[in-house]
Amino acid sequence: MKLVLVSGIQPTGRLHIGNYLGALKNFVELQNSGKYQCYFFIADLHALTENPDPDELHKNILSLAADFLAVGLNPKKSTIFQQSQVKVLQELKWILSPLVPVSELTRMTAFKEKITQKLNHKDEQETTKEEFDKIVEESNMGLAEYPVLMAADILIYDGQFVPVGNDQLQHLELARTIARKFNKKFGKTFVEPQPLMTLTPRIMSLKNPEKKMSKSQPESCLFIDDSPETIKEKIARATTDSGSEIIYNPKTKPGISNLLDIYAAISGKEIHEISKEFSGEKYSKFKNRLAEVMSDHFAVFRETKKKLLTSEKKLKTVLSAGSKKAAKVANKKIIEVKKKIGVVL
Repeated sequence: MKLVLVSGIQPTGRLHIGNYLGALKNFVELQNSGKYQCYFFIADLHALTENPDPDELHKNILSLAADFLAVGLNPKKSTIFQQSQVKVLQELKWILSPLVPVSELTRMTAFKEKITQKLNHKDEQETTKEEFDKIVEESNMGLAEYPVLMAADILIYDGQFVPVGNDQLQHLELARTIARKFNKKFGKTFVEPQPLMTLTPRIMSLKNPEKKMSKSQPESCLFIDDSPETIKEKIARATTDSGSEIIYNPKTKPGISNLLDIYAAISGKEIHEISKEFSGEKYSKFKNRLAEVMSDHFAVFRETKKKLLTSEKKLKTVLSAGSKKAAKVANKKIIEVKKKIGVVL
């Protein structure tokens, strides 16, 4: 019996190198390990918290489905589906909601970060209590209850493992807490999901290596479907540091260190090997080679995605089949849950 693994990605636009290294690359490796029954979903309901344009959301869902397939996720090995098509997920979220204090949701780190972003502040310390309370009052409910929906995403499939980075651990811990509370009150029903830590480099902005790479600044972001020409242009303009040595020191040389992180992660080489290889060389030569490595690595992905996007029918067929498969598991679980809480007569 394979271990159950669950994870999803929001369809909020094109994926960048940080998304690839932090999620997609790992998804493929986990799928191909043969150890897990994998459920990988497009988290379209989570994306609604940002009030996206309907046409843009529709386009992004199909684009992300193409990303999943082009990178190597296989419908014959993994269940690939659309979150919103599993109808009973919303029932479970509502059933779990009374187990979570509102105050706990507004204390979540991710929620606070969203609040400070709305105020255009760098961090929570720059936000006064009055400002924070006002934005909390005005925030949409979906933003606050996001972690409860995430818990339902995992628990409804009896997810045993969830691949996460450090920034997602708090949400997963809440899912574990909810599972414990439910089990204590209604009897053993849910598995407590365990984190499967993904050790990936923190990829920073090409223009400002002090900040994390973000798709909201496309000129500072390496998208995995960028053309070779665009990759070369972006890397050529990437911020470097004073001096000319190609050495790794995030404190004194954050620009070149960020590029070394990217080079190492994509090429599979150790950072000290790369530094040695380019010892005495100019930044321009290193950047040109990094652009080539990036372009070559994603060449097959780009071509495959391009072909997939010409066939909406194929993408929809994959998502539909995966959603039906996921719904079958979820429907069975929700019946068990409803019997436990006493609503089945």
